Amino acid sequence: MEEFDYYEILDIHKTATGDEIKRAYRKMAMKYHPDKNQGDAEAENMFKRINEAYQVLSDESKRSLYDRYGKAGLQGGGSGGGGGFGGFEDFADIFDSFFGGGGGGGGSRRRRENLDIAVELHVEFLEAIFGCKKEVKYRYEKPCETCDGSGSKDGKRESCSMCGGKGQVFQRQGFMTFSQTCPQCGGTGSTIKDKCSKCRGTGKTQVDESFTLDIPEGIDDGNRLRVAGRGSIGASGSRGDLYVVVRVKEDPVFIRHEDDIYVEVPVFFTMAALGGKITIPTLRGEKEITIKPGIRDKEHIMIRNEGVANVHTGDKGNMIAQVKITYPQKMSDEQEGLLKKLHESFGQDAVNEPHKGAFEEVVDKIKKWFTE
Repeated sequence: MEEFDYYEILDIHKTATGDEIKRAYRKMAMKYHPDKNQGDAEAENMFKRINEAYQVLSDESKRSLYDRYGKAGLQGGGSGGGGGFGGFEDFADIFDSFFGGGGGGGGSRRRRENLDIAVELHVEFLEAIFGCKKEVKYRYEKPCETCDGSGSKDGKRESCSMCGGKGQVFQRQGFMTFSQTCPQCGGTGSTIKDKCSKCRGTGKTQVDESFTLDIPEGIDDGNRLRVAGRGSIGASGSRGDLYVVVRVKEDPVFIRHEDDIYVEVPVFFTMAALGGKITIPTLRGEKEITIKPGIRDKEHIMIRNEGVANVHTGDKGNMIAQVKITYPQKMSDEQEGLLKKLHESFGQDAVNEPHKGAFEEVVDKIKKWFTE
């Protein structure tokens, strides 16, 4: 068993409330989620630890055992790390953890039935910048009409022989008794003898659906849109929500960072020395900018309010033009001659290697470290 402190993993105190634990978990899980850290084995391991810690600390009984006996008190209780999502059954459970499931009894029931679903939607770079309408295609579940959601051919279910209809099995270790979901019935407390031929005993059928969704201006990669009442339908007739995860394609010219837009601007070396004006592309058309004499490579020129409109406030970010000084790949004899004359015209400034004196000063300082 890997040893680490659950409170330290979530960066909280031992006196943290349930809400504080939940907020800390959301923050850490989003930071180390595998989708944001692809190929990073260390982040993946951290994500497993975070989920393991949350499973224990969010459960009052497990937390009490952990506080008194450490991890040893949890062995056999089903709280160990395990898979990449630390015990979450599938991707929808992650979303349910992040977004809740509504208040009151209906929301609690919906979470248990796991009716919220998620789907990814890919949009072009400029579609995300200016907003658009996109068709969303997805699949949800509803109770099987043939067996009325029972999963049984004749509608009958038998009490589970392993748990006796409790849905939980118990294991005793020393003076403590631990419970876990029955592996035979999956916690339902009953089993099916003759399975429904249409749903094969699951009690559910899948339905394909599509609709047009308004993508708001300024949405960014990874943002989620909640569409109420388009999730799966439960046995009680209640329906969950659909979460649309937006994936924005990269642009060959522009790079986005939050609400700011970056663009690389090639500047010929002669203009970098002399200065001038050039026209660059922006999100909303071309714009003329001034290149000051002696500008440096990778220097930034900011154009205010030419970035992305914030999806919440509507305030626009900035556009940052990053200078890339370019040089000719080939020169004619005449051009080389002119360049040499220009070089010689600077006299001692060009010949005496002005960087040499500064380099010698650094060497002298290093020598003093060993002689003093």
